[in-house]
Amino acid sequence: MTQKIKNIVKQVLSDSWYTLNKYSFDYLNDKGQWQHQEREAYDRGNGATVLLYNPAKRSVVLTRQFRMPTYVNGNKDGLLIEACAGLLEGDNPEECIRREAEEETGYQVTHVTKIFETYMSPGSVTEIIHFFTAEYTQAMKVSAGGGLDHEQENIEVLEMPFDEAYHLIQSGDIKDAKTIMLLQYAKLHGLCLPPI
Repeated sequence: MTQKIKNIVKQVLSDSWYTLNKYSFDYLNDKGQWQHQEREAYDRGNGATVLLYNPAKRSVVLTRQFRMPTYVNGNKDGLLIEACAGLLEGDNPEECIRREAEEETGYQVTHVTKIFETYMSPGSVTEIIHFFTAEYTQAMKVSAGGGLDHEQENIEVLEMPFDEAYHLIQSGDIKDAKTIMLLQYAKLHGLCLPPI
């Protein structure tokens, strides 16, 4: 197979919160011609997300927190309802999401099920997100959650009926893609239905 990309040059444009790189390269198009292209790619590392669900209660645990990028793009208060998530930071995805679930929601889950992984914004962001589901019970609650002070997290924990959460997609109150995908997965697979 002919190599379709060559002469890659990377230039760091910003390395503040995360890293923004500019790539210059030659790309072999479908007509067999080499085209010089330039693209910017935002690298924040890979992440993981989890939907905590309780079939007996038919409930889910979500979070609400301030997201500056949504605020500057029209989200009037900047608050977003989301599934628990975080960056891998050197951990494997399973370790990461168990850590994040406890930090953000206060639930210490041990068994998580990976359902898929996806690029969320492949035109500009390198990140892959690993998606998980995990059952929770009240006995797993070990703290109030809310995130870590040194990371300036101010997270509100929301436990709500699954049907209410699912309705928030239609009403526009849930606009976060990973959360919508997890809730739709739960609906399709009947995760929040009590066992027969």
